[in-house]
Amino acid sequence: MILPIYVYGHDALREETDPVEEHTEALQELIDNMIETMHNAAGIGLAAPQVGRTERLFVVDLTPMADDIAEAGESLPPQPMTFINPEIVQESDDTAEMEEGCLSIPEVREAVARPERIRMRYRNRAFEEQELEAGGMLSRVLQHERDHLDGVLFTDYLSSFRKRLLRRPLREMVNGEVEADYPLVTKDDDTVPSR
Repeated sequence: MILPIYVYGHDALREETDPVEEHTEALQELIDNMIETMHNAAGIGLAAPQVGRTERLFVVDLTPMADDIAEAGESLPPQPMTFINPEIVQESDDTAEMEEGCLSIPEVREAVARPERIRMRYRNRAFEEQELEAGGMLSRVLQHERDHLDGVLFTDYLSSFRKRLLRRPLREMVNGEVEADYPLVTKDDDTVPSR
């Protein structure tokens, strides 16, 4: 089932999530729905708060970027991936700046500096403990989605100057004046159908 994605300005995007305690059928259904929603929106990552949920969970599928990732000399684990209760246990001192976007902030893209490599501990879809070292695009996407679980958006990393330049499009989103190719939920809990 395709879920509507919550838009910038909605309180759900700023709330911290709760650890997932049990491996249940409901959890598996949520993961399926999140993956379907991510694919429908042509995204490469989606966190539970973006669909109005409080579970500490996100999904990733970098298949559309597999060739670019291979050209950069990075390997890609089987996709899609599920990250339950993820925590970053190590990050490199070296940072890289790259443009990021977000399904909850349609049509806004900005450069964000993040650590180049991280090590993440998490549970996979089968609720097995895992540890993954990631660099490049995978590292960036994991950090971006992990931030969502603490109510942090990529726009929070921008300078005050860049934020001023984005004031109008972000205000329009808060006011519900937003369109995307997938269903959205605005600050006032109004569902905006896809265009």
